[in-house]
Amino acid sequence: MLQQKIEGIKEKTEVVILPEMFTTGFSMRPELFAEKMDGETVQWMKRVAAEKKIILTGSVIIEDPSVNTQDVKFFNRLIWMLPNGEYGVYDKRHLFAFADEHTHYSSGNKKLIASVKGWKINLQICYDLRFPVWARQDFQTENKYDLLINVANWPEKRSVAWQTLLRARAIENQCFVAGVNRTGEDGNKIYYGGESTIIDPLGEIIYEKNKEENVFTYTLQKEKITETRNQFPFLRDADSFIIKDL
Repeated sequence: MLQQKIEGIKEKTEVVILPEMFTTGFSMRPELFAEKMDGETVQWMKRVAAEKKIILTGSVIIEDPSVNTQDVKFFNRLIWMLPNGEYGVYDKRHLFAFADEHTHYSSGNKKLIASVKGWKINLQICYDLRFPVWARQDFQTENKYDLLINVANWPEKRSVAWQTLLRARAIENQCFVAGVNRTGEDGNKIYYGGESTIIDPLGEIIYEKNKEENVFTYTLQKEKITETRNQFPFLRDADSFIIKDL
C-alpha cells in the first residue's frame, strides 16, 4: 500500500516522509517485529528510493547487536535512505516511559542532521518533540538547521500538545517544521487523528490534515527562513548550553 501511494506521487519530490514505526504501528513487542539492517524493510526503502529517485524516511523497529550498549539491542530507528542506497540513521533519544518504551528499546545519543541541496534537516521521532533542548539551534556555530522533521504515533487525545509543541519548535528555532503522524486505531484501541502538519518559521500553519490518510506535496522556500532570521534575530540572544551523552 505504501509503495502504491509513493508511486502515485506526480509532483517533483525530494523527500518522502513516513510515520514512526510505519511497518508495525507503535509496538512494545520488538522481539516479534524487529528487523535487522539488512532486512526486508530497509531493502524495500533502498529499492523505492532508487526507483523513485527520492529520499525516503520513517522509523522502523530494528535489532542491532553491533551497537555498543549495555541495554537491549532494539531501537526505534529512523532511516534516512538516499537514492544511491546510502543511508543515515537516528535512534530515538527520548523513549516514552509512560508506555514502557524505555524497557524494550535502547535510547540513541546522537543527532542526525541531514543535508539536501543546501538545506539542513534535523530528524526526530515523536516523544522527542516534548524536549526543546534536544531540538534547540546551536547559535554558537553556523550549523543551524532549516527544517525539523518529526515522525510520530501521537494519539488524538493528546493532539493539543502535538500541535502546540510543533509550533513552539518552529518559533523558537526559526525553522520550518514538518510533523508526520499516523491515522486510525491501533491494536490497543488507541486512536490517532493524524494532524500531520507543516509550519513556517513564524509558527504559521501551512498545511494540516486531520482524521484521514493523505499524500501531500509542498515546496518549502529557503527565503522565508532568511527573511525571518534577519528581521527577528532572536537566536543570537539564546542561552548557551551543552548536551551530555547518555
